[in-house]
Amino acid sequence: MDSLANKVEMYEGVNCYLWKTIIHPINLRKGAFYPIEKFLFKRYIDHPSPVLVEWIQNADVVVFESGIAPIFFDLVRRLNPQAKTIYLASDDLDTINVASYVKDTFARVGPKMDALCLTSRMLADRMPSLENCYVIPHGFDYSVEDHADPSPYGPGLHAVSVGSMLFDPSFFVIASAMFPEVTFHIIGSGTGAEPGYGKNVVVHEEMPHQATLPYIKHATMGIAPYRSSEVPRYLSDTSMKLMQYDFFRLPAVCPVGIAGDYPSRFGYIPSDADSIGQAIRAALVAPRIAPKRTPLRWSEVMERLLAPDTFADTKLTDFTV
Repeated sequence: MDSLANKVEMYEGVNCYLWKTIIHPINLRKGAFYPIEKFLFKRYIDHPSPVLVEWIQNADVVVFESGIAPIFFDLVRRLNPQAKTIYLASDDLDTINVASYVKDTFARVGPKMDALCLTSRMLADRMPSLENCYVIPHGFDYSVEDHADPSPYGPGLHAVSVGSMLFDPSFFVIASAMFPEVTFHIIGSGTGAEPGYGKNVVVHEEMPHQATLPYIKHATMGIAPYRSSEVPRYLSDTSMKLMQYDFFRLPAVCPVGIAGDYPSRFGYIPSDADSIGQAIRAALVAPRIAPKRTPLRWSEVMERLLAPDTFADTKLTDFTV
């Protein structure tokens, strides 16, 4: 990655720039270190990359992704006051544990942005302003249907889990013992087989996204084994694995906190064997039903992100919990 740092690279028609500095500000966590944290961030802001400066000056729209990006709002306003400023709330800042300086800055500049675009309505209570909030869910690539055959499975019941985010291996220790007739497929969890896994657990190495699609489409049920103590409620709308399960009409098992109002999802309490058993039994006999919400295509997401106030379906009031 060092070989790609600090130079503009073209990737699939998009100019990309990996900005690497000798000193990078971080979350120092303890309040006593806040003055040091603030100093590091201000130094970082006061010495922007020339490429960043040039791109800001030439931009019509500047999108700030959730993370440290809001710290550059004042720079954008100074260099290009006519640029439209859009904040994309993919995550809550507390959930991704950003530095206090970033959170303080976002609280100050968020109300000044043209739009705060939320990937889930459940992020609204974490925004510094509601007047400029819009809901624009994640998009979906419908072409996945073209790459989801044939089935990789043999006879029998098959459950699949894809991805490593907040992965909870204890789910499979419990589930594999309770349901020996089900083969549990774990793809790309970032961990190997656990000692407590039954013989009916198959651990696959990480594979290209396209290769995972047949495992999802042809499974009996999907699993989103998130760790309970770290699961934000908005994942019910933003979890990409749950979106894929919904698209393929796959009954899914997930922590009860993110089952949401999706009828195809069956919630359990992590580490609670009884609730895990109930959720799996319900999913195994559940019919494949159409998704509750039809996902937007990514092109439709981009249209709404650039001009959220021109679409009727982005209003926060239409997404009341």
